[in-house]
Amino acid sequence: MTKNDKGKQVAVVIGATSKWQADGRNTRLAHGTSVDDSALPVGVRWGVGGAIAQKFAAEGFFVVLTTRAEANASGLAEAIRKQGGDCMIVELDLAKQESIASAFATIRAEAGAPHVLVYNAGYLEGRDLPPEKELLEHIPVEMFDTAQHIASRGPFLVAKEVLPAMRKRGEGSFFFSNNSSSLRGRKRMTGQSLYYPRVMMRTLAQVLTEEYSEHGIHVANVVIDGLIDSPGTHGLPRAKQNPDQLINPVKIADAFYYLHTQDRSVWTHEIQLTPFSTKPSY
Repeated sequence: MTKNDKGKQVAVVIGATSKWQADGRNTRLAHGTSVDDSALPVGVRWGVGGAIAQKFAAEGFFVVLTTRAEANASGLAEAIRKQGGDCMIVELDLAKQESIASAFATIRAEAGAPHVLVYNAGYLEGRDLPPEKELLEHIPVEMFDTAQHIASRGPFLVAKEVLPAMRKRGEGSFFFSNNSSSLRGRKRMTGQSLYYPRVMMRTLAQVLTEEYSEHGIHVANVVIDGLIDSPGTHGLPRAKQNPDQLINPVKIADAFYYLHTQDRSVWTHEIQLTPFSTKPSY
């Protein structure tokens, strides 16, 4: 099924696949090749985005999987359909405004106006810089621009695409998948992405909360504080040494769905998830 012929409510997952999936960019960078994910539960194979997509599909939503290349999400789409869910894949490049506009035109035409939007886009720019390039003075402008596109400009443009219809409907959920670098600035260490712009993502979430809560839209910034279990991270030395410190993406997906179903009178606008969270901590 490629269209929402059953009239289901629509959940869009921006960044439905993971750079740590079996053949993801981070996985190949860390391991030198793709890895075998056949022994891992299906809920873990595509990281947070894949787990969220599977969760909302299981709850009866028509799920739109966005990714830069359709092939990245083909396995996830197949898994969702095998589980009895409905979904479609839409290619989207967050660095290009025309791609965002075109993608959402397709989504509105073939799926419908989103009821839920989860912004889960990630990037690895900075991870491959050597130890002598840790300081900001060595960061190429192009690398910073990419981080800004995905962490700040991208969600701004996506918000402009989906919030008007949610406001007119008087309901909707707009959630951000973020990390602990959004809470305060820290020195970038070797092997880390350029996460400075994540602070702006958090600020945008706060602004949208102030502006759109009164219109019935639940906005939340979800801080995932730890290493997420996935095919690529599962085989890392630190994960093997401390497997209890991996965060299960299925539990993260449960938290996102919990936020969507939360009664308006007790809306939560920021939560932090850790390896030891069994449910959202406020």
